[in-house]
Amino acid sequence: MDERKKNIIKFVLPATMSSICFFLFTIIDGIFVGHGVGTNGLGAVNLAMPFVMLVGAMNMLTTVGGVTIVAIRLGRGDIDGANKDFMNAVVANVFISAVLSLIGIIFADSICTIMGAQGEFHQLTKDYMFWYCLFLVPAGLGMQLQQFCTNDGSPNISAAAVIIGTVCNIFGDWLLIFPVGWGLKGAAIATGVSQTISMLIVLVHFLHKKGKLHFFKPEMDAALLRKIFVRGLPEGISQLSGPVAILCTNLMLVWMIGDIGVNAFSLISYVASFSLAVFYGTGQGLQPLFGQSYGAKNADDLKYYFKMGIIMNFTGSVIITILLMFIGGPICHLFGADQATLEFTLAKMPLYAWGFIVMSINVLISAYLYSTKRTKQAVIINILRGLVINTAVILLLPRIFGANAIWFTFGIYELIIMVIAIFLLKDSEKNGIIFK
Repeated sequence: MDERKKNIIKFVLPATMSSICFFLFTIIDGIFVGHGVGTNGLGAVNLAMPFVMLVGAMNMLTTVGGVTIVAIRLGRGDIDGANKDFMNAVVANVFISAVLSLIGIIFADSICTIMGAQGEFHQLTKDYMFWYCLFLVPAGLGMQLQQFCTNDGSPNISAAAVIIGTVCNIFGDWLLIFPVGWGLKGAAIATGVSQTISMLIVLVHFLHKKGKLHFFKPEMDAALLRKIFVRGLPEGISQLSGPVAILCTNLMLVWMIGDIGVNAFSLISYVASFSLAVFYGTGQGLQPLFGQSYGAKNADDLKYYFKMGIIMNFTGSVIITILLMFIGGPICHLFGADQATLEFTLAKMPLYAWGFIVMSINVLISAYLYSTKRTKQAVIINILRGLVINTAVILLLPRIFGANAIWFTFGIYELIIMVIAIFLLKDSEKNGIIFK
């Protein structure tokens, strides 16, 4: 078998499996919440998502920035430089996670109000977010170390950590929501404990020095930290598109439709996110291959991996989105939604879910650009996608065309971004790939 195909199997398959397991953990978490707390519990988790995803975006600054630099330095054979970057990224990640944890714990009530939680939703959302924030440091560190472990040649360990963590979370959800009766508090604690277990598993790889990266007393470097944040900025901004879009959509749903709209959007987000699992897994698996090929100045490999990534993402997202049209009903039923919410959700799901097909292309183009030092182009794409165009489309189109337009906004702004992304990609390669 061709070496490049072997690399795709070695890196992309475990990353995709990990991402799918994370999806399963998310959807099963929702099933337990739906049955143990009720449909409003799902809505409350959805209202908390902007803050949760903001935490994820901040985590991506140091994670993606760190692994991007590590991959390129490993491709050049610079082991010492890769380790220095590794330690600076880890320290920065722990510091940021600790700060966000304190903010979420101390200001949980105010944050819930800002995110639009009212009435019964407010207390439910506050309970979930407070307990979730207690585990931000181990959760953030675990996610980061999984990415470094993959770049260090051990994607199977990263996949094992996610799979074991998923199993622990499922058991924890059942235990704390039903026998113990802790509701959303229990769901948040189960998530935090399972993520801590995942972190401990992947930590073994570095403590036992099984690869080229290892822990040592860090020498903090301001210039290197700046480079880490700059390299991670595109993906950090990209992650912001989630909370910004969810916040804007929730606000429009509360204003124009009401509780049933919020609950339906929560169900759609759970079910349709299976597409996310596939193409985010592909991007995570290809990132080390992009970076190491760039570091080795191998343009042929870069183009091959990018082409294969586009094919895998597009094909996978189309197949899964079509399947969701047939099995979406039974899956939604698992969440314990009442009949009115279920019927409303099934009517709106096709209007929303097609956007994941377009999004799969945008995510891969962004990963390809930031992994090959085209940070400016990646930042432009993700600022427009995460902060500007998505906000404008979500807040304006329903005002012009009515409440039903809310469900089309996701696909529309992703389509606009895809046109811009393709233009920027072709423009950056009009004279071939430039190695710096």
